[in-house]
Amino acid sequence: MTEAPRIFHNPRCSKSRQTLELLQQKGIEPVIIRYLETPPTEQELLHILDLLGCEPREIMRTKEAEYREQGLDSPELNRTDLIQAMIKTPKLIERPIVLANGKAAVGRPPENVLNIL
Repeated sequence: MTEAPRIFHNPRCSKSRQTLELLQQKGIEPVIIRYLETPPTEQELLHILDLLGCEPREIMRTKEAEYREQGLDSPELNRTDLIQAMIKTPKLIERPIVLANGKAAVGRPPENVLNIL
């Protein structure tokens, strides 16, 4: 039995809504994780980063005020520091992120997620 796809979703984000709708149009009902209400754990973020093959800043919303306010552009911050910032301020996490079939994709554009289904 394979695990149901999961979407780290923000219903206020148009790209997140479009990605969820695209999945549903394909007959997929993912587990919806409202990550602003239930932030991912450190382990979950590490897993997502591994699946995406990227570093924390690559899935951070660097234009958010919180990014600047928290000084997250500092090159002295390490991977753990950045992951902790995303847990503390989940608004900094790019959205949506879909996990399916042992892979992950950021739904920007929404069609990106089709590659992992």
